[in-house]
Amino acid sequence: MALKGLFRKKTVHDILKQVEKNNLEGHEALGKHLTTKDLTAFGIAAIVGAGIFSTIGKASFDGGPAVIFLFLFTAIACGFAAFAYAEFASMVPVSGSAYTYSYVAFGELVAWIIGWALIMEYSVGNITVAISWSDYFTGLLSSCGVDLPQWVQMDYLTASNGFKDATALMEGGKSFENLSSGMQDAYTAWTTSPVIGSFHFVADLPALLIIVLITALIYRGMKESRNASNLMVVVKLCIVLLVIAVGVFYVDTSNWSPFAPNGVSGVLKGVSAVFFAYIGFDAISTTAEECKNPQRDLPRGMMWAIVICTVLYIAIALVLTGMVSYNNLNVGDPLAFVFDKLNLKWMSGIIAVSAVVAMASVLLVFQMGQPRIWMSMSRDGLLPKKFSNVHPKFKTPSFATIVVGFVVAVPALFMNLTMVTDLCSIGTLFAFVLVCAGVLALQNKTDIPRGKFKTPYINSKYIFPLLIIVALVIAFTYNKKATMGFITNESKINDPEFIITSINKEETQKVYNYLLHIEGKTSVTEKQDAEHLLSQYQEDDAKYASVVAGLPISDSVKYESGFDLFKHKIPMWIFLFVIVGLVFWSYKENLSLIPLLGLICCLYMMAELSVWNWIYFTIWLIIGLIIYFTYSRKNSKLNFEKE
Repeated sequence: MALKGLFRKKTVHDILKQVEKNNLEGHEALGKHLTTKDLTAFGIAAIVGAGIFSTIGKASFDGGPAVIFLFLFTAIACGFAAFAYAEFASMVPVSGSAYTYSYVAFGELVAWIIGWALIMEYSVGNITVAISWSDYFTGLLSSCGVDLPQWVQMDYLTASNGFKDATALMEGGKSFENLSSGMQDAYTAWTTSPVIGSFHFVADLPALLIIVLITALIYRGMKESRNASNLMVVVKLCIVLLVIAVGVFYVDTSNWSPFAPNGVSGVLKGVSAVFFAYIGFDAISTTAEECKNPQRDLPRGMMWAIVICTVLYIAIALVLTGMVSYNNLNVGDPLAFVFDKLNLKWMSGIIAVSAVVAMASVLLVFQMGQPRIWMSMSRDGLLPKKFSNVHPKFKTPSFATIVVGFVVAVPALFMNLTMVTDLCSIGTLFAFVLVCAGVLALQNKTDIPRGKFKTPYINSKYIFPLLIIVALVIAFTYNKKATMGFITNESKINDPEFIITSINKEETQKVYNYLLHIEGKTSVTEKQDAEHLLSQYQEDDAKYASVVAGLPISDSVKYESGFDLFKHKIPMWIFLFVIVGLVFWSYKENLSLIPLLGLICCLYMMAELSVWNWIYFTIWLIIGLIIYFTYSRKNSKLNFEKE
């Protein structure tokens, strides 16, 4: 088979014709129940969840009140991507989302890659939300006097890593009571869990429960899913508006000063968490076949969902950082935390209940999107035929829905929340990048049938290079120190917790004695362990650097330098090289500015994720390519058509 067969494309005409043939092949049509209102509700259901009830806390802690600019930037980036999604959805109104769009724009191999990436987005996203739901649900039970054992409400990785870090810190003199609550829980879960041989049985059973319930609902039908989603959206919007209405009376504007305490770098620290708050609007496009008028309703639903959620996020961020100092918001349940801190216990209870509802609605939309991607890939022959089976009564992709339930439920028992959040973000951003690139690739082709919606055209030939020049001027003028540090690969001092948890017991004692010597003391109170003694110098960068330089341990523990530091910058260097290529492409082809900006914004957010996420994502793609070349390529329907 010729190499060019890897990039064989489907035409819009053939896709629409294939949908008509589904009945003849035993693939019954999906039920058409959705309107603009329903799609907007699905978008809000997907977006207003972990972002408002969980990740906004850590993002506000890192960026201060200025985190609103990160929400705004992320919303704009998602808005640019939404334009591209809407144009494709109007052009190709069938299930499949970015997978189907890439099949039209780039060909089969790229379509497979994006389909495989979407499997990561939805599956891993579901795992993330299920774990977050479990955290809120067990917290709610605890407030009602029902305390589950720690080992049935925590994943294996968190317990294992928390136990190791807690042990290291306690060897440094820290008492168990002075460990963070999360580390205490992890230590307790590991030490109290049932042990089979050397294996500790630690599993998040509530996460399994919610996945089973949501999967059953999705299996029953779109109409039931829509009704449940709409109800949950009404509940959580009422709660969010109540939080804003009550919280605004407790805002102390002095808490907004300084507005950006950690500068631009602090604001950008929350990229992964804030972007995760927005993903889900693209899941709307997977329901194209179930819309009454997809070419009109899909673009409107996406745009309304993003606009409404952005306004809510910014309002919540301002209220939170106004009610308490940003320094206090590094918690998993920030909304409940601030009201509890202000002795408004009744609000904390309402928020806890609404968070459980909100997380369930997010899981519903994500769990609904995944089987429809698999169904589309199955229709094309890239996955076994059984994945495209539609239930004769419920009109849902039944087999794919059940498989997705298993794929999500098992890892949710054992995987770490931070890991799956970042993996979900990089898979989603990759999909956004390819969808935006697809619109750019098709913009000058006259043989492609166009839908009713088209992204407004603005020629980027001169505007884009000018924007790059402005960005460079800002980087070397207002952020010169960080920019030069990036270019020269300047060494970075590690934080106290990393240093203390990276050394053995003997080295910890040496560090402890050295810090006592600096203090001029022979003994300290119980609270002043090695980490505490070192942490107190962090407020003064120069003093902290001096103290760390004198620690009697290896420099490799004290500093991150050389390739160990450079490897974390590889994603950003990739981004910069791609920018150079896009400048030439935009000048030569007069590219449309909006999808180009969408591509750049999403690629930039990918570059802000750690290199480990890129490595894990690359491994995932390699596994996908192995499946493609051993099964999908030869079973593709386009392969048989060519013959």
